[in-house]
Amino acid sequence: MSKRLLPLLIALSCTSIAVAQTAPSAAQSVTSATQTTTTVTTWTSTPPTGALTEDAIKTSIANAGYKEVKDLKFKDGVWRSEARGGNKKWVKLAVGPVNGRVYPADAPSKLNENEVKAKLAGDGYENVAHVKFDEGLWAADAKTAHGTDVAVLVDPNDGTVVARSHD
Repeated sequence: MSKRLLPLLIALSCTSIAVAQTAPSAAQSVTSATQTTTTVTTWTSTPPTGALTEDAIKTSIANAGYKEVKDLKFKDGVWRSEARGGNKKWVKLAVGPVNGRVYPADAPSKLNENEVKAKLAGDGYENVAHVKFDEGLWAADAKTAHGTDVAVLVDPNDGTVVARSHD
């Protein structure tokens, strides 16, 4: 009896698998929902791979003519600090974590907003928006070529990306 039942069970199993894998008929309705996803970009609290050490950053600040560095912290993708300039006044600074360039908060930009957008587009960024010059660096929101939302900080002199947020 089990010899006759086994082929029947196998046939039923194969049939149920085939039925489960068939596409829905035209009479069946398929509902699709649109979902909006909000991506939040964040800056890491540690310098990126290949970044200069804290001592090297202090040396870059000194080489740029500043003294008495205080409150040096890695924040929003760059080193931030205050230092005394040649005129003995305290100045807010941003320092690129990899290039070591010093960006005084009160220095003017050589580039304008459209030039920054064009430079970012030329570097492969898409949907560049919210471009703003703030504390010595240009800030912008964009998408990478892979569609990842990022925030970038851009050099005000040559338009290179100084820092980029991580998702």
